[in-house]
Amino acid sequence: MGTARPGVVPAMTTIGIIGAGLIGSQVARAAIGVGYDIVISNSRGPETLADLVAELGPKARAATASEAAAAGDFVVVTVPLKNYEQVPVEPLAGKIVIDTNNYYFERDGHIPALDAGVDTVSGMLQRHLPTSKVAKGFNHIMASDITTDGYPAGSPQRRALATSSDFEEAAELVQRLYDELGFDTVNVGPLADSWRVERDQPAYVVRQNRAELVENLTKAVRASATPA
Repeated sequence: MGTARPGVVPAMTTIGIIGAGLIGSQVARAAIGVGYDIVISNSRGPETLADLVAELGPKARAATASEAAAAGDFVVVTVPLKNYEQVPVEPLAGKIVIDTNNYYFERDGHIPALDAGVDTVSGMLQRHLPTSKVAKGFNHIMASDITTDGYPAGSPQRRALATSSDFEEAAELVQRLYDELGFDTVNVGPLADSWRVERDQPAYVVRQNRAELVENLTKAVRASATPA
């Protein structure tokens, strides 16, 4: 599966969120619930997030994408794949970036390298952010479950989520965040293997514990789609 690059995860207290849709707003709610500060952005401007920020409370503020990227100790990118090249590069230099995205050709248009199974969604973002450390996260859970389906460690109901990264410290940060939110973690390995937990694979958007997630990852088959 490959070897990640070693590193140490420092203490982090502020999360920048680029994208305030279903996943972004739910990650914000869940993270504030365990003590993080949030700086959140969308494509329409901070003023359009007034209602969400009012709901989230004093630990949240709205910003532009570049401001959210600069403010976050680490950053969650949760924009449609077709817009990933709009994610600011310089403010994310040296930072861990959690990529929640999936490829939906109905929304994003056909991307030949993904249709052919020779690239990955998060690999594309990593190349766009060459000085950042990208890790996949929150991509195979329904948004509503992020705030409602967490359980304490050791609970028989504890659900497992996957991460994937070329950087050990990035995968470790996702694991820590998952644990804080009430989920176990399975590390899929490098981004080249992150397709195993994406759309149409056995591990995608199903409730599973750690053992079941590991089993579902082994069942993944990389099929080539036929462009319309």
